[in-house]
Amino acid sequence: MFVLVNLKAYPCDPIEIAEAVRDVSDASGVDIAVAPQTAHLSQVAETGVETWGQHVSPVEHGSHTGSTLAEAVADAGATGTMLNHSENRLKLADIDAGLDAAERAGLDTTVCANNPEQVGAVAALGPNAVAVEPPELIGTGTPVSKADPDIVTDAVAAAEAVDENVSVFCGAGISTGEDLVSARELGAEGVLLASGVAKADDPTAALEDLVSPL
Repeated sequence: MFVLVNLKAYPCDPIEIAEAVRDVSDASGVDIAVAPQTAHLSQVAETGVETWGQHVSPVEHGSHTGSTLAEAVADAGATGTMLNHSENRLKLADIDAGLDAAERAGLDTTVCANNPEQVGAVAALGPNAVAVEPPELIGTGTPVSKADPDIVTDAVAAAEAVDENVSVFCGAGISTGEDLVSARELGAEGVLLASGVAKADDPTAALEDLVSPL
């Protein structure tokens, strides 16, 4: 199972969390990565943790003020990037161009989607993974694997019908080891989470609880 911890724009210490992610990943053998704010990518990557961008823009080098260039994200030490999170939605054409940009920069990709139908559509664009995240469950502490397990199984089926090489991750409300196990049992190969770690009083303890069943 792959675990991606999204720090969003939460008022947390990205270095503290990066070091906790690194240490728990090393101790447990579970593949855990962290996605900080773009401005913190270099500092986070220097801790040795697997580092992902929260976004890259669908642009090449040129006159694109305010854009997040994929090559800059890679140069900062990131090895992957998310696209199309519920809080930063893109048009399908921009997702496609963003995937091209990430590939150009050598970044792995996870594209977020609201439902199985969207999962199938973005899987056809050839990302490394798709993450099904019903937006109404994000930040609630209620995982989709409990609220509506069929969404996960249907997402897995939708991706497999298009491209069996595209992994399916599960997001929204993930916070405990039980959630992680449930997602795996439903066919997901990884999870996305944010507040369960980024807002935790003790990020290390939260991460250890998350991976302990594995």
